[in-house]
Formats: sequence, C-alpha cells, structure tokens
Amino acid sequence: MRYQFDFDSLRDYWPAFLHGALMTLEMTAVATVLGLAIGVVLAIGRRGRSRWIAGLCGTYVEIVRNTPYLIQIFFLFFGLSSIGLRLPIFAAAVLTMVINVGAYTAEIVRAGMDTVPPGQVEAAQALGLSTPQIYWDVILRPALERVYPALTSQFVLMMLSSSVTSQISAEELTAIANNIQSDTFRPFETYIVVALLYLAMALLLKFGFHLFGQAIFPRRRRLGTPL
Repeated sequence: MRYQFDFDSLRDYWPAFLHGALMTLEMTAVATVLGLAIGVVLAIGRRGRSRWIAGLCGTYVEIVRNTPYLIQIFFLFFGLSSIGLRLPIFAAAVLTMVINVGAYTAEIVRAGMDTVPPGQVEAAQALGLSTPQIYWDVILRPALERVYPALTSQFVLMMLSSSVTSQISAEELTAIANNIQSDTFRPFETYIVVALLYLAMALLLKFGFHLFGQAIFPRRRRLGTPL
C-alpha cells in the first residue's frame, strides 16, 4: 500500500493545535506548583513522629501510586458527579494531575530527605535552631537540591500523561488532535504533528527547569553539577 502524506489539510487547524498545547502547559504549570507543595507536606508527614499522620500520608501515597491514572480521573469526574459533586472538566483534570503527581513527588522528596545525615540535624539542634529552620535550611533545601533532576523528570512525565485527560474531554492537545483527525480523516499526519508538539513541550520544560535550577541552586551551578 502506498500512502500519500497530506499535511496541507492541517494548515487551517494550527490555531487549534496551539490552543491545545497552551492548555496542556497551563495544566502542567498548575499541577507542578500544587503537586510539589502537596508532595513536600506528605514527605514531612511520613517522616514525622506521629504514627497516625505518617500512616495517613503513607496510605494516600500507596493508593495513588498503585491505581491507574485513568481510573483516578474517572473517579473524580464521573464518580463524584453521581453523588451530586460535579466538577468542571478543567478542574477535574488539573485536580487529578495534582493528586497523582503529589504522591510521586512525596516519595522523591522523602528519599532526598532521608539522605541528610542525622548529625547535621543534631548540630542544628545544638545551635538552637527552631524546628521550621531545621526543616527548611538543614533538611528540605539540601534534599530538594539532590532530587531536583528526578523531580523535573516527574513533572515532564506528568505533562505527557496529561493526554489521558482527553478521556473526559479536557481541551488539551490530545483531545484537540482527536477532533481534528475526525474532521480531516488524516490521523497519521495529525498524530505526527501532535508527537512533535509534545516533544517540543518536553524539551521546553526541561530547559525551563534547568534555568530555574541554576537560579535557586547556585552551589550546583558553581560546582558544575548537572540539574
């Protein structure tokens, strides 16, 4: 079989492609900020002295990490609507991304916090630092610096996984592509364009995270440590 490529038929749909890409980046930006905040709180809770808080945080992490992302979306969008709690499509998509990435971020941050030597914490306590100061200056900042590459990779994976939200008609890139290919009957060309756009967005995010890491972790920049 000989297939004739026809990308010209997609020329009029570039505004729709760009709209979907911008929506994907917007969802990713919100989920990154909120997911990181939730992940840090969960990591601190899992390492805390309170057993019930640690157990609660651990239960959350294990449930989210061991259930499919698609099922989580369906639960929040279709499941909650069946009991009268109907979320807007964008809110349900972003909330699912936040809940999902928060659990994975918690484990990454907790692994970084576990690498901090206990002697440093004891020295900080001997110097009279408060608990918030110890957590921020002695534990959390060095931990985030160590696991920053893993965190950024997780956020890029989250952006790529946002394509699943097309199942609830969120107007991100994959959903836009589904509509375009149904209009043009050119699925091969459509998804080639979409794949290239996802690749471009992933590279853009990696570059942005690299610049951000250079700004907030000057010590790694001076030492030449990759971010």
